[in-house]
Amino acid sequence: MNPKLRFSESQLSFFADRYQYPLQETTVLGLRETIAKRGWMTKDELRIIARWKAPRSARHMEDNPEEYVKEITAFALGATTERARIEVLTALDGVRWPTASVILHFFHKEPYPIMDSRALWSVSIAVPVQYSFDLWWPYVEFCRHLSKRTGIDMRTLDRALWQYSKEKQKDAYPDVPPDRLRSR
Repeated sequence: MNPKLRFSESQLSFFADRYQYPLQETTVLGLRETIAKRGWMTKDELRIIARWKAPRSARHMEDNPEEYVKEITAFALGATTERARIEVLTALDGVRWPTASVILHFFHKEPYPIMDSRALWSVSIAVPVQYSFDLWWPYVEFCRHLSKRTGIDMRTLDRALWQYSKEKQKDAYPDVPPDRLRSR
């Protein structure tokens, strides 16, 4: 796998400025300071993130006990190894790699991209049948290098990748269900 931006780096701000996602992220952004200061998430906060990322499947996270959410998210946000940070979050019911990446993206002190079918398409990566650390880590490194090289923060980069796919991706993944392409 060799990530490669499908459009010019000079267009990142252009597409980020055009970003339109059906669900407002202001509620998610409003949680940043509290979660960062505390170092873990509540079940209600996880519910907000899950509904923003994948509204149709968010109900699956309801089976998580409050203390379990706190313990898992505290571990993930405090872990020292990259693999532990992302993979432990998938132990939560209703949290798969894309939602786990949202948690790291918004609430970890290190910069992380959001991994979803749109962003992957924008960097020329095929949507896998099964997500894995071997996909995740090169994607993170690519996005971090791109962010650093261009001076664009990770949130802006994520918006640009998502919006570019929304505008330009036409039947690129006919085998991917439409709901996976629409989810944030």
